[in-house]
Amino acid sequence: MELVKQNLQRIKFLEQNFQIDSIYTSVLKRAKQTTDIVCRLINFDIDKIQYEWRLNERHYGALQGLNKSETASKFGENQVKIWRRSFDIAPPILEINDKRHPRFNDTFNFIESKNLPEGESLKMVIERIKPFWDKYFRLVNFDNSHLIVAHSNSLRAIIKILDNLSDSEIIEVNIPTGVPLVYTFDTNRKVVKKEYLMNSSELQKKMDQIANQGKMT
Repeated sequence: MELVKQNLQRIKFLEQNFQIDSIYTSVLKRAKQTTDIVCRLINFDIDKIQYEWRLNERHYGALQGLNKSETASKFGENQVKIWRRSFDIAPPILEINDKRHPRFNDTFNFIESKNLPEGESLKMVIERIKPFWDKYFRLVNFDNSHLIVAHSNSLRAIIKILDNLSDSEIIEVNIPTGVPLVYTFDTNRKVVKKEYLMNSSELQKKMDQIANQGKMT
């Protein structure tokens, strides 16, 4: 948690003096902790945080909770890359009685059982996020600034929608951890600018780190 705080303090987000009107995040612990840190740094009222389960990270099914490098060693780097980076190929799903199944997690008690993920491809994550995103994009006031704190794959889903990327293009997108990505919209809600708040050389290093995850070494 302290490392996340240090990373957030190094970035240019505070220097931009954004006046954040709303913050949405997932119901997962890591995102909630990061959101709390951000709120303290920008003096945003934590009671106004909006929690949305559809922003949760992708569920990796039977691979859930396994170390990425160990998984690569067991199944092979190529297979892990297919599971991690392909658009519509999901990892092996969890058995219904597997203790890792989300139905055994009280955090998700409010979610209808038919919506509980058992193993998702990126395509399935996009389908999960779409109802939230359609409502969010319709209701949010684009004259103000808004923040979404989520996870690699839920953010990739949003980027695919905003950038109108093809299924193959989104596979190559690597999102660096803890680096704000700012979209600017015109009066017609069309994207006119997209910018990571980090210098290009350091940004590339972070992107390369993400791309190399899932390798044995």
